Amino acid sequence: MLPDGTLPSLAALLAVFRSCFTAPGHRSFAALAVGLIAQTRRRTVCGMLLGAGLERAWHHCRAHRFFSTARWCTDALGLALCDLIVARLLPPGSAITVVVDDTLFKRSGKKVFGVAWHHDGAAKGPKPIGFGNCWVIAGIIVQLPFLSRPLCLPVLARLWRPGRTGKIAFAREMVEAIAARYPPGWCTPSGTPPTPVNTYAAWTSQSPGPAG
Repeated sequence: MLPDGTLPSLAALLAVFRSCFTAPGHRSFAALAVGLIAQTRRRTVCGMLLGAGLERAWHHCRAHRFFSTARWCTDALGLALCDLIVARLLPPGSAITVVVDDTLFKRSGKKVFGVAWHHDGAAKGPKPIGFGNCWVIAGIIVQLPFLSRPLCLPVLARLWRPGRTGKIAFAREMVEAIAARYPPGWCTPSGTPPTPVNTYAAWTSQSPGPAG
């Protein structure tokens, strides 16, 4: 059940993702999504409960369990979002432009999972590094009528950790997952050098070659 006062149009939009969850899982997802949108301060798990007006109705453990133990797949959710973007925001039959990039999400604390020191392109000073999570993100490029420039809408993500699966491998995995959902030729990955992830995306937009 969504919080009272939820816009019918938003409820209908969130219903698109019902197949990605169990019935209780979808109720939690919808409520937290409403809280994420409504929250004007920190968008933590508890912050989303506050934004949804559920801080007195739900114990915070219910919201945390949605992310830690509930049965749902981030890829299934992301690909459902991709289908929604293609259906609602792209001209019929147009190519789907996929952009892949890596970004640093700064974190602090001894118990934060997957943190390390990473290159930080936005850092000021002689040492462009930062501590946190490095995410490899795949997004769909759309052109909205109220914006003068294209917009990238993220759909899939991978947490990169030093010494494990590489960023380029993650980029390829996500691009192929998106491309597999649509007819051949519809998906055109693109990228901007010089980062390795973007270099891979640019390579995939060229004519097919031997796998490597």
